Amino acid sequence: MELYYNIVSPPCQSVLLVGKKLGITFDLKEVNPHLPEVREQLRKFNPQHTIPTFIEDGHVIWESYAIAIYLVEKYGNGDDALYPRDPKVRSVVNQRLFFDNGLMFKSAIEYVECILKKKLEPTEEMQQRLKKALGLLESFVKERAFVASDHLTIADICLLSSVTLLTGIKYDLAAFPGITAWVARVTGELPDYGAFHKELYEKSMEYIKTL
Repeated sequence: MELYYNIVSPPCQSVLLVGKKLGITFDLKEVNPHLPEVREQLRKFNPQHTIPTFIEDGHVIWESYAIAIYLVEKYGNGDDALYPRDPKVRSVVNQRLFFDNGLMFKSAIEYVECILKKKLEPTEEMQQRLKKALGLLESFVKERAFVASDHLTIADICLLSSVTLLTGIKYDLAAFPGITAWVARVTGELPDYGAFHKELYEKSMEYIKTL
């Protein structure tokens, strides 16, 4: 199974970490989606030419949430903890995924790109939008040990990638102690996370130098 990815991308991080949790070995294709030739290559099987793009036996999936769900449903070996079958629990997992897609990741990437790409101070509106998202996440992890259940789910892994984006620029999370404790719980459940984070940091520093 092929995975076109770049570890600097938070959506790619989510898929890589779900794969690690499931013990999956991908045929990794590291790419730079900003290059025209790479976009053209990806466009052959993904009209949006985005990463991550996953291909297995000719079946193509893009969008990290869709890939993560597919991996758990196919390779979970009967263990549905990462994406619970119970409709009520799954509905909370889905809500947290949609929250990440619609608010948490969007506000985090907007904030970070303003600093790194535009070399500007985020606007008051951006700052307030991010604080709102973090405040909601803080409330989720104060209700229970993990964002959607009393155990790790794919919602935790996807939201972790959004928060890691902020910690990468040393965003101060002191006002959100619940999130800090939650990050420690989530990363403690992921195999070889220390090595993963080391690679992520090194590749991120290389990427920032190109901006």
